Amino acid sequence: MNKEILRLAIPNIISNISVPLLSAIDLALMGHQGKNTPLLIGAIAIGSGIFNMLYWGFGFLRMGTTGLTAQAYGAKNETEISKLLGQGVFVAFVSALFLLIFQYPLGEMCFWIMGTEAGTPTYEFAKSYFFIRIWAAPAVLLLNVLNGWFFGMQNARFPMWIVIAINIVNIFFNLLFVIYFNMQVEGVAYGTVLAQYVGLLVAIFFFTKNYFKYAEKIKTVFEFSLVEFKRFFIVNRDIFIRTVCLIITYTYFTRASTLAGEILLSVNTILLQLHYISSYAIDGFGFAAESLVGKYVGAKNVNQLRKSVRLCLLWGMAFSSLFAIVYGVFGTQVVGFFAEHQAVIDTSKIYVIWLVIAVLVGAPAFIWDGIYIGATASVSMRNNMLIATFLCFFPTYFILVQYFENHALWLAMIAYMLARSIGLWLLAERKIYKI
Repeated sequence: MNKEILRLAIPNIISNISVPLLSAIDLALMGHQGKNTPLLIGAIAIGSGIFNMLYWGFGFLRMGTTGLTAQAYGAKNETEISKLLGQGVFVAFVSALFLLIFQYPLGEMCFWIMGTEAGTPTYEFAKSYFFIRIWAAPAVLLLNVLNGWFFGMQNARFPMWIVIAINIVNIFFNLLFVIYFNMQVEGVAYGTVLAQYVGLLVAIFFFTKNYFKYAEKIKTVFEFSLVEFKRFFIVNRDIFIRTVCLIITYTYFTRASTLAGEILLSVNTILLQLHYISSYAIDGFGFAAESLVGKYVGAKNVNQLRKSVRLCLLWGMAFSSLFAIVYGVFGTQVVGFFAEHQAVIDTSKIYVIWLVIAVLVGAPAFIWDGIYIGATASVSMRNNMLIATFLCFFPTYFILVQYFENHALWLAMIAYMLARSIGLWLLAERKIYKI
């Protein structure tokens, strides 16, 4: 079982960690632009936060596709596997079209949500970033479906190579545009757009070379009945609501940081970026749990299901401990890599301990999410996230902010993660193992 977990987790870790590293490179490039550093980091923080808000909202395209496809794979139902791919692609295409058509009102609404004041330098930089990067939406959403489908098919290697290709292309164009052509936020936005479409082409190549027989079984999308779509949308509805809660939490974190001033916004952005790096890496075991749990639920093998859950949690906690040690010892030096502004570096020393705690308490939540997605126990995951967001994160912040200011924001994040971890653990016996 350990070999199976590592076979799935290691490619996932490599591919997952590439995602925040991509944003980390953007931050590092903007963090060494002289006196404009806090403004540019703030613009990237706001722009990235908006895309997290938008794209995380469509995260159900990957998560729902993985869980349902893994169960169809475990049940050896090739027709269902094909249908799920077709349904996902159709929903992704329509969703991307919606984002492109309504990009201007969506953008302005998102800037308002982020607390970005129109006319300020940070707003202008963030606006430039947003209206370039939005054109990557079709590639991003279609990649969500294809990667989720690959994971459901127990194939973690293809998503890994796709993300590696995206990052190589992104780094090349970011460096080209920012250093050679002296562009700033526009350069990193153009680099991201080009990289996402290269990733989509790589994904299509892998699919046609290895899984084309499933494409031949897909009916014309308009022949899908409402009954065939029903389970897809029920599972994805709950994942969508869960993801909206995630978006609300992290968006408010960025908004509160924005209102606290440029220095604290820069500090919180960098520390949150480091948290993303560890989270995405640990989530490799969450992705492994999605594939394995889905397979064993589909095969109705309770013993292997319990074993896969236990071992994925142990591997995830061991990995999080390594990140916690690194951040605890070298946290300030790592912040210095992202920003040469001395005030940002000095202020980060006060808050780096929260990063260490967040890494440790957040790890079980990420693994449990993968377990529940694989079991398609989406209702329980949704309800738990609603409790963590509205009964833990916001009350903790609003009660403590007058006493602890920015520390209260991090305390609220810790409370939110603990609620997610503990809640899903308590529900597991009734919601995961009774198949």
